[in-house]
Amino acid sequence: MSFTISETIAWLRNVHKDGADKVFTMYLNTDRSDKEQQGGEWKIHFKNGMRNFEKYLKQDSNKEELANFQKVKKKVTNFIKEHEQSFQKGVIVFASADDDVWFAKCVQMRLKDEFYWQETPEIHQLVELKERYPKIGVILVQQNQVKVIDSETNRIKDTKVFELDVDTEDWKVQGTRRLHTTGAGGPNMQKDNFASRFAANQQRWYKKIAPKLDKLAKDYQWERIYLIGEADSTKELEKSMNKQIDAVLQKNMLDHEETKVLEEVLA
Repeated sequence: MSFTISETIAWLRNVHKDGADKVFTMYLNTDRSDKEQQGGEWKIHFKNGMRNFEKYLKQDSNKEELANFQKVKKKVTNFIKEHEQSFQKGVIVFASADDDVWFAKCVQMRLKDEFYWQETPEIHQLVELKERYPKIGVILVQQNQVKVIDSETNRIKDTKVFELDVDTEDWKVQGTRRLHTTGAGGPNMQKDNFASRFAANQQRWYKKIAPKLDKLAKDYQWERIYLIGEADSTKELEKSMNKQIDAVLQKNMLDHEETKVLEEVLA
């Protein structure tokens, strides 16, 4: 299952187990920048959390439920071992012995350590994360280039870079490398010619890319949209789009790392 937080919450709200069948929930803080995690304390927290459930079930003499928990424990422990080197700030797991429930993700958000073994998944931290980190789109504009960042739960899911072909006047998807305008004459002449042409056609050119951006906003299901760029460009592009822009930052950040851009808009 892909990590679309709204869909995940809706799915988990409908999960309910009976009898010896239970659902395991884990929120584990693995943030190395946390002063309480400098020595890999998450390993101790994980070990203790699993051991406490196992100890309780052994004392309760519920062999079937203990067997179910041990199945889940093995699967979760394997996930931890396989992904330990790629840990970010936290790990979220929902699991059941019958594999009806299995959701395990490393996330770029700090979590509070919590472990549950009960009839239903414990989703309160997931709901809090959705409220704190909505599904957002960031549109960075700089004259004839537009970069789009799709992000959810403080994690970059996709990026696209559009470059205006000034000969055909079409916006084409490019790679993430920086492209430069070409033309006849030396660099200064190229720059001056393009600046003059862009100033004369800016409104019309941005109207051509606006429907593409509106479609991306719909396809990605953005809950908030941020527009970043110089005043003239952001103003013109915002007017051309049908989707509501929630915030405008008048900065040139198109060449900045995507993670730094997210930090700026979520600050």
